[in-house]
Amino acid sequence: MSIFPYVYHMVKDFNITNDESKISMYAGWVTSSFTLAEFLAGFLWGRLSDKIGRKPVLLTGMGGTGLSVILFGFAPSLPVALLARALGGILNGNMGVLQTTVGELVTVKEHQPRAYTVMPIVWCIGSIVGPMIGGTLAKPVDWIPTVFQPGSIWDRFPYLLPNLFSGMCVFFGLAVGFLFLEETHAEKKYRRDRGVELGRYLTSRLFGKNNCFRRRLRRGKNGEDQPLLGETDESLPGYRTADGSPELTSVEGPIMQEPLDLESTGEMVEAQSEKPERTFTKPIIFIIINYGLLAFHTMTLDSLLPVFLSTEPTGTQDSWSLPFKFADGFGYDTRTVGIILSIQGLYSMISTSFFFPRITGRLGALRLFQIISMSYPLLYFATPYFVLLPSSLRMAGVYILIIWKCTLATMAYPSNAILLTNSAPSTLMLGTINGVAASIASLCRAMGPIVSGYLYTIGLRAGYCGMVWWFTAFVTIGASFLSFGITEPRGRFDGKEEIEEPVPAAGHSATTRDAVEPVAAEPTITINLATRTTQRD
Repeated sequence: MSIFPYVYHMVKDFNITNDESKISMYAGWVTSSFTLAEFLAGFLWGRLSDKIGRKPVLLTGMGGTGLSVILFGFAPSLPVALLARALGGILNGNMGVLQTTVGELVTVKEHQPRAYTVMPIVWCIGSIVGPMIGGTLAKPVDWIPTVFQPGSIWDRFPYLLPNLFSGMCVFFGLAVGFLFLEETHAEKKYRRDRGVELGRYLTSRLFGKNNCFRRRLRRGKNGEDQPLLGETDESLPGYRTADGSPELTSVEGPIMQEPLDLESTGEMVEAQSEKPERTFTKPIIFIIINYGLLAFHTMTLDSLLPVFLSTEPTGTQDSWSLPFKFADGFGYDTRTVGIILSIQGLYSMISTSFFFPRITGRLGALRLFQIISMSYPLLYFATPYFVLLPSSLRMAGVYILIIWKCTLATMAYPSNAILLTNSAPSTLMLGTINGVAASIASLCRAMGPIVSGYLYTIGLRAGYCGMVWWFTAFVTIGASFLSFGITEPRGRFDGKEEIEEPVPAAGHSATTRDAVEPVAAEPTITINLATRTTQRD
């Protein structure tokens, strides 16, 4: 997100054209080169995460991002900038794998609305910090000439400073992930993780063995998730529990108050090893198509809005013919655009945290996604008309537009992710499914800025700056019709809930139910615990 405030000005400084109308098209190329490259590699990273685990792929993606942003800061020309962005897209397979990781961590359907807000919230934090970094640190010679002197490296590469800052943040996250991120793959999470062991050793040396930070890192959700043996300083070679904790926590009441969750604890992984014959069912294909269309038009808005805000007013109102023929821009500088995008990220975090879980709990993911799909056409039809507001009301209009678009986006993406996860036949194939979905979404994100930049250029020349927005509105009309073809199939959560919470038949007493259930449950629990103890022995 840090490149959006200055990408228009960066392309302009490359001096590749004297035609102002073409700058937005080249800026779209820079934006879309990352997602286009991610499309080519997203499926492979998702498939690889099913084979080697989620953590190695996530860390590789972060390393690729850090390398990409540093190279982008040193870009002296458009081809180098395109190469740097493409390199980041090829090496970065995080989007689909992150969705997979969240899907593997959630074991209760009611927890999904809250769990699937974690990744959008983190994205919103980046959306707040990123534009501030890009808008404030770009061209430091112009803002702080006493520190960043003319003729220095900061003058030769005016966009290096924000990318160096972003690179340091990425490599810090890479170190945190290596030391504290635990594997979630159903089969690979039992491997010994020397990075996590090193992280626990460092925290014990820095804070002591019994510090609260270390205990929180190693503590499971409840007593069921704890190992059967007592306190040990080191994990046994070749074996780790699902949560990696060697500590016991006190639990009131019987040990097995709740049914044993094989997916959350990782016991009897062999039960999940049988993959269904067909991975991409009809519901999954339909959800992925809607995901791609959502990515196309939201990326169009995200990439084109900073260009729309940066475009200088044309001042040729005599040639206008309202309500359709007009061409104008807001003419804001990089700092103003950065502040606007940061406020956008702040509101997105609020919307994701407070609105989405409550609304999803009432309407459900499918109905909410359909309502949002029907709301998008009106947003795109209205967007170009905000530039016609009086100068005293323009900034207020921009913030209304930001709130409108962020409210829809922060609810559409998590809803689609929940639908896709619930439709997966098995968690063992979740990486492949999300990898394909991420590749399709990346292709659509790549096409969005290219198509929108081209249409925006044509529209400005012809005097119709709303052309690109109205075209996107027609795309969203088609997407809203397709959203009603989505079905929410019965997934693994539905089957598990039926087993965990059986409803007694009418006329059956509680005594009869209590007499039947332990007979079926006790042998299964005994076998699982015995198997687990044998593995540790």
